[in-house]
Parts: sequence; structure tokens; C-alpha cells
Amino acid sequence: MALDDGGGLADDLVTQLLLSRGVATDDIDRHRTPSLRAFLPDPSLFRDMDTAAERLSQAVLTGETITIYGDYDVDGATSAALLIRLLRGLGADPRHYIPDRLLEGYGPSGEALVRLGREGSSLVVTVDCGAMAHDALAQAHEAGVDVIVVDHHKCSPELPRAVALVNPNRLDEGDEAAAHGHLAAVGVAFLLAVATVRLLRARGFFADRPEPELLALLDLVALGTVADVAALHGLNRAFVAQGLKVMARRENVGMAALIDASRLSRAPTCSDLGFALGPRINAGGRVGEATLGVRLLTTEDPDEAQAIAAQLSQLNEERRAIEAAVQEAAESQLAAQHNRAVIVVSGRGWHPGVIGIVAGRIKEKTGKPALVIALDDDGVGKGSGRSIAGVDLGAAIIAAREVGLLVAGGGHAMACGLTIDAARVDALADWLDARLGADVAAASAGQSLTLDLSITPRGLTPDLVETLESAGPYGMGWPGPRVAVGPLRLVKADMVGNDHVRLIVRGIDGASFKAIAFRAAATDMGQALLHGARDRTIWLAGRAKIDDWGSRPAAELHVEDATFAD
Repeated sequence: MALDDGGGLADDLVTQLLLSRGVATDDIDRHRTPSLRAFLPDPSLFRDMDTAAERLSQAVLTGETITIYGDYDVDGATSAALLIRLLRGLGADPRHYIPDRLLEGYGPSGEALVRLGREGSSLVVTVDCGAMAHDALAQAHEAGVDVIVVDHHKCSPELPRAVALVNPNRLDEGDEAAAHGHLAAVGVAFLLAVATVRLLRARGFFADRPEPELLALLDLVALGTVADVAALHGLNRAFVAQGLKVMARRENVGMAALIDASRLSRAPTCSDLGFALGPRINAGGRVGEATLGVRLLTTEDPDEAQAIAAQLSQLNEERRAIEAAVQEAAESQLAAQHNRAVIVVSGRGWHPGVIGIVAGRIKEKTGKPALVIALDDDGVGKGSGRSIAGVDLGAAIIAAREVGLLVAGGGHAMACGLTIDAARVDALADWLDARLGADVAAASAGQSLTLDLSITPRGLTPDLVETLESAGPYGMGWPGPRVAVGPLRLVKADMVGNDHVRLIVRGIDGASFKAIAFRAAATDMGQALLHGARDRTIWLAGRAKIDDWGSRPAAELHVEDATFAD
């Protein structure tokens, strides 16, 4: 399949990919090359945005002490780093505070906010947290500490007391702003940065000083957006597309060190953000020191950046070992959960820092929403959940908290966090089954492997892969193209790593290529490929990728499904 025909065939294929992802015919050009100019809304659309920009600008103009209060995951770290870099560019010297996952848990605590006020901070900006922190923000108000909340998690009808609460998922948000409910917190933080700079510009603040280069912050927005598994359509897709370009320039010293520590010898791709860079930032909050991510992404010292990036890589290796142990223990409980609509597993001694990852693995394995709860010796459980498309787990957790099943809880459609009394775990599982059973059944019934293209083996070329990638970036809500390739015969099939199936296949057209099915060795498909397909004709379906390990790039297939053709 040759795509070097002057662009016509390639353009037609990209157009079909965009149309199949819901883009209207008259909107193709805007989505073909997503830019901020085409997708960025007026920040003032969002409730409290102007109030937040006014208060933040006032703090800058009067030299107040500002603290950015972040979360310990990638979205929290990048959101905090973005506002810290913005404020430094405005001449301020902001502080930051990241709670310890094990000692303090998720979200702002009243004790911490009051202490920050005593230490001199008159304004605290919470990022990626705060939307449900009613008690903590009430304590801050009583102590005279102003708080701006920048968040994207689900909200309850009654909002906590704050100077401003900027969140596209507020229940009272207008339709235009609510359409951006898929933004990660770092995207909302960027909109606040735009609103703040615009306000200061109107007041002549930049008459004798340069404006901060807001576009230079898009590498942070891209990393936080992808790592938080935010839907990559509309504005988010523009954020990531442009952020990858900024990241390739390596202007952020800490980001460059993170790329090097991830052993990437090329500019990062969208998948690298989720599978290489993001896990390293997360490792600090999961099993190490929660502030490492923010410190790395805000430092201007190359030596410090290199040292922190190396430390995060080491913590990521430790995280993998801890995760494997918890995952094995959690999966041992799955047999008793086969009738559940929502998988709920719990155990004592499980590390709270890895339960979100394990929940994601169980969701992938079972095709159902999954909650993993780590119980401590005092009978308190910290849980993390991951959902499937079509099932709003965050809303269900908020409802469970409101009916008294949880001590605390919140999240968004695809992920949640909670605190629960150990004695109520079974009651929660029953309640979730009753509430979400129909949604899970409907979502599961609609599951299928959608294919974008069917080709012969000779059509699987680097040119094809390049064309397919040009309709990206791909991720949640903007799925990467899947191709079916065949008919094929197996040349070789073996297992690599712990459970990956590696293939070499040849078509009747004489062309051969490599393929790999990740974490598939124990599945029915994996077993069939390893032991039952040697003398049979097959078709493979999955994502076309570039294998650049050899002397010249070649196309390969990352297999998601297979079928016999004879």
C-alpha cells in the first residue's frame, strides 16, 4: 500500500479516520491539525474563572505569599508546576505543598491549610483537589486563608466555601463550559493562567516586563492530560498535539531529564507520556516522596533535575515490585467475584500507593469496573477505582458517600478514590452492584473491536503507520486506529517477558512482519497463537506501529485479537 501519491490517498485515509471518530464533514480541517487557536475557549465561560484570575492577580500585584496545594499524582504535579512556573514568570515566589499519600491522604486537609496560613500564605490555590473538601475549606475560611479551587472532579450540589471554585464539572456550570468536563485539572489550570495573564495585560502590568510565554507550559498540560487518562478530543487533543511539540524542544530542564531517565532517544510520543514519563512522576507520590514530581518539573538546575529523575526511576522500579505482589493477592479474590457487576477486592497490608494501578489491571482483565481497597490495622480502608466506558464510577462513589457508606470519596467518570470503614466493604459492593449493574451490562453488551482498515500483509508499511499517526494524538476518547491484516501463516510464535506473545507471520503475498500481543500468554488468544495456530490460516487485528530497533524502521502489529480463517 503506497501512500506517496502526492498526498491524495493519505489525506483520504485521514479524513475517514476523523469522520469515524465523530468529526462533522465541515469540521475536518480544524481537527486535521488541532491547534489552540481553533479549540481554546474564552476562560470567562467558566464559573468563578474571572474571580479566580482577579484574586490571583491581586496577590501578584501586592506581593502576597501564595501556596499551590497539589495532588500527588501526575495531573496534580503538572498542575502545580504550571501555576508555579506562571507565577515565577509574573515576578512572584510561590510555595508548594503536596500531601503525603500515606500520612495525609487525598485532598486538602484543614490542618494543613490553617498551618500554611500561619506560615504566611494568605492565598492557597488547590489544584486537582478541593472540589469536595467542604470541612477543610471551612477551616481555612475561619482562619482567614483565601482558597481558590482548580479541579475537574465530580462536585456535589453544595460547593465548599472558597474564594473561587473553577471546575467544568460543577453541577451549576453552563452548557458551553460543561462541554469541557473532560479536561484534566492541568487543562483547567492552563485556562486560569490565560485568564490571569489577560487580566494583568489589560491593567498594564507588562508595560515594563515581558509576558510569560504561556505556550511553553503546554508540555506540562500534555503530560498531565495523558497520564490522567482524560479524553483526547476537542481541546484536550489540541493541548496534547501542541504540548508534544513543546516537549520535543526540551526547554523545561526537568522534563528533559525525565525524558532522558526514561531512556528515550527521540522526541516523546503520546504513548510515552502514559507509559514512560507519567509512571515515573507517579512513583514519587505512590512509594516515595510526594514533592519529587513538582520539584523536578519546576527546577532550573540541570544537576538537580538529573538527580531527581534518577531517583524517580528507581522508585518506579520499586513500585513495580510492590504492585506485582498486590496484584497477585487481589487477583486471587476474583473467582469469588464472577457474579459482581463491579469488582471489589480488599486486603490488609496492601500498599495504598499502587491500588489504582492494580484496579486498572483488574478492569482490563475482567472488562468490569474495579475497586481495590487497602485496609490498615485500624480498620480503615483506602480505595481506588477504575471504570469502563459508559459507567460513571465517580458519580456512584459520591452517591455512596452521601448515603453514609463511605467516610470520604469522589472522582470522575473513569476513576475514583475513597475512604471506608472496613466493616462496610461488603455493603458497598452490594450497593454498587444494585446501582451500576444495568450500566455495566449495557456497556459490556456494546463492547466490540472496531476496525478502521483491512489490509494485506504487504500493505503494513512505515508509510501507512505514519499516515495513521497523523490523525492523532490518540488516547481515551480518541482511539488509535485498528487494522486487520491477513490472511497469514505463523512462521514463529514464542513467549517473551512474563506473558507477552511474540510472532513472525507471513502472508500469501509473500510479505512478512513481526507482531506482539502484550500480556496475552495466559489468554485463550495467546494460547491459540502459541500452540494451536501453526498450520492454520489466521487474521490478526490490532494497532500498526513502527519498530525502530533495527537499522531501518519497519512496521509491526500490536495484536489485540486474532481469528482462524480456515
